[in-house]
Amino acid sequence: MASNSILLLCIFLVVATKVFSYDEDLKTVVPAPAPPVKAPTPASPVKSPSYPPGSVTTPTVKVPPPPQSPVVKPPTPTPAPVKVPPPQSPVVKPPTPTSPVVYPPPPVAPSPPAPVVKSKKDCIPLCDYRCSLHSRKRLCMRACMTCCDRCKCVPPGTYGNREKCGKCYTDMLTHGNKFKCP
Repeated sequence: MASNSILLLCIFLVVATKVFSYDEDLKTVVPAPAPPVKAPTPASPVKSPSYPPGSVTTPTVKVPPPPQSPVVKPPTPTPAPVKVPPPQSPVVKPPTPTSPVVYPPPPVAPSPPAPVVKSKKDCIPLCDYRCSLHSRKRLCMRACMTCCDRCKCVPPGTYGNREKCGKCYTDMLTHGNKFKCP
């Protein structure tokens, strides 16, 4: 930091002394007197030849008229284009809305009723199908067998339809308050 300051100070001093010495040089220079300039001698006037009167007719010189610039007419202003509004179509009132037509929903084929289970042996094939797509098949089979044995029912399909087996199947919960039956 200090070296930068010293360097800047040195540069300033060098520039300042050069400017000062240049000003001194300008003051000491005395211009030399200029040599006297002679005025140019005027040229002698040229005399036209004199002729005796009546002997020579003076030729008449026809001076061409000064060239005339062609007359330029200012451009005629073009009228501003007028925008013609597009023809408007007649106003048509939209038809009054009518009540939408409501069609009855298509008839839904009733899902097959839950198969009746009489013993624990009847639960095995039903639970095997119910848990066939489950990611943890053994855990699903264990819960399904318990629910089947208690409620005597297994819902159809691999997922959902729990309401087919009634309140016993839908209300059974685990210790963590999650649905026990798959």
